[in-house]
Amino acid sequence: MTMAYETLIPRFLRYVKVNTRSDPNATTIPSTPQLAAFAQQLGDEMRTIGLQDVHYLAKNGYVVGTLPSNLDQKVPTIGFIAHLDTADFNAEGVNPQIVAHYDGHSTIPLDPDGQYTLNTKDFPFLKAYQGHTLITTDGRTLLGGDDKAGVAEIMTAMAYLGQHPEIKHGTIRVAFGPDEEIGTGADHFDVADFNAAFAYTVDGGTEGQLEYETFNAAALTVEIQGKNVHTATAKDTMVNALQLAVDFQNALPAAEVPEKTAGRQGFFHLDQLTGTVESAKMSYIIRDFERDGLAQRKALAQAIAARLNARYDTPRVTITLWDQYANMREILEQDMRPVELARQAMENLHITPLTEAVRGGTDGSKLSFMGLPTPNLFAGPENMHGRYEFVSQQVMAHAVDVIIEISRLNGTNPA
Repeated sequence: MTMAYETLIPRFLRYVKVNTRSDPNATTIPSTPQLAAFAQQLGDEMRTIGLQDVHYLAKNGYVVGTLPSNLDQKVPTIGFIAHLDTADFNAEGVNPQIVAHYDGHSTIPLDPDGQYTLNTKDFPFLKAYQGHTLITTDGRTLLGGDDKAGVAEIMTAMAYLGQHPEIKHGTIRVAFGPDEEIGTGADHFDVADFNAAFAYTVDGGTEGQLEYETFNAAALTVEIQGKNVHTATAKDTMVNALQLAVDFQNALPAAEVPEKTAGRQGFFHLDQLTGTVESAKMSYIIRDFERDGLAQRKALAQAIAARLNARYDTPRVTITLWDQYANMREILEQDMRPVELARQAMENLHITPLTEAVRGGTDGSKLSFMGLPTPNLFAGPENMHGRYEFVSQQVMAHAVDVIIEISRLNGTNPA
């Protein structure tokens, strides 16, 4: 193991201890001062490992740097991108635990009382990690491997390439940015400043993931105006906003929810409901792999609202719909070179590429439509966004290998 690789896990452990939870209610860019501070700290580290033209963009919260080409010929400039923020779960006081040489079957206690555990009953895929050294939480916080594993892997790969000029590569751009978890970070990405032919987000989970198809995504807000009168005289007068909320939810397909769908099935997901008899508000996310499917789901929501409003002289249900991101397959299938390059890199390393459609989105969903084709590579974390999150040290090292091999292979492809 080289000195560059020896820095991977210490680097990762240092990163996850910084609280960079994003704030969905913020109006600033980035959403918290901690994200800006962490990006600038990473900028200093990028300079230390030899990246050039390192700059922090206050307008979008990204820190960007360049590993110059060491080739005589011109090849496409490529990029690697990871996000700094963590999801909406406790991220204060992250205390990683190391489980060396996991045996593939034992229960792993997270907290001292054993209230929270990683076990093969709840998480059967743990069996695949026999022999791996795992990094877990202590049961109180998330780990933050989503996506600080990606940050650490990119940084380690760039350090390695800097120490090994015998590995020929073209110009490589690196960017670390905020607010992916709240869906706004990529909105402000400066594609022209990044100036790459294509890029990869290093933000996936299981080893081998190579993702270039995501959901089409929309958000739905349902606002309901009721009429509250005393229950003693409510007959034919009261309009219970909460009952209308229930009626709206029950009119949606009961089986088309996240907990009952898989594979290429889309869904409606009610993720917030607040209200009283007088008024109520519901927030949904809507997902479908096909544009027509998403359009049909949006039309169904509008039709349900219309049916409910038809009960009254005055409309009581108001819905607002907006698109969040689109399936990046539409862009990448026009030129599959970034995908095929990553696939070849994995195969060269005896890693089986896993190209299932993502039941979610990545920053690459937006970046691809902004002119920067960006498939997603595995970074290693499992059980993201909560106390059961963990990552394998071996998988993280393999992610570094893939980044380096993509860079090497790209160096053999004249522009």
